Amino acid sequence: PAIEKGVKEAMESGMLAGYPVVDVKATVVYGSYHEVDSSEIAFKIAGSMAFKEAMGKASPVILEPIMSLEVVTPEEFMGDVISDINRRRGRIAGQEPRGNAQVIAAHAPLAEMFGYATDLRSRSQGRATFTMQFSHYEPVPKGIGPEALRQSGGRLAEASQLG
Repeated sequence: PAIEKGVKEAMESGMLAGYPVVDVKATVVYGSYHEVDSSEIAFKIAGSMAFKEAMGKASPVILEPIMSLEVVTPEEFMGDVISDINRRRGRIAGQEPRGNAQVIAAHAPLAEMFGYATDLRSRSQGRATFTMQFSHYEPVPKGIGPEALRQSGGRLAEASQLG
C-alpha cells in the first residue's frame, strides 16, 4: 500500500509539464522488509523514485482531449464553417444533407474550441448550430507546446509508453 501511494502521488504531478500521468501500470517485481530501516515513508519514497526513474526511461507524451462535433449549417455557410474547423486543427469526418441544411461531423481539440459558439454565429448569421462532446485523447502535435495549450484553456494529461 505505501509503494502504491508513492507511485500514485508521483503520477499526480507528472513528468513533462506537471499534468497527471494516465494509462500506466506499475508492478513491484522485488522488495524486502528490514525491521530497522523499513518504514511506510521509506516504501512510499521508493515507489515515487521508482516511478520517476521508469518515466525517465519511457517515452511520455502529453495528451489533449479531442471533441466530437456536429455542426448543422445552411448550405451557403458550409465553406466558412469547414474552413473554421480546419483552422482549429479539426478534422472533417463527414457531411450529409438534412432538410435544407448540411450536417458536418468533425473532431477537434478542446483547446481550440473556446469561443467557437460566437465564431459560428458570426460566420452563419446566427443560423448554424452545433453540439460537442468528448471523444478521446490524442498526443499533442509536435510544435504545440503545453504552455500554448494551457493559455488557450486546454486540459491535458500525460501518458507513457513504458516498455
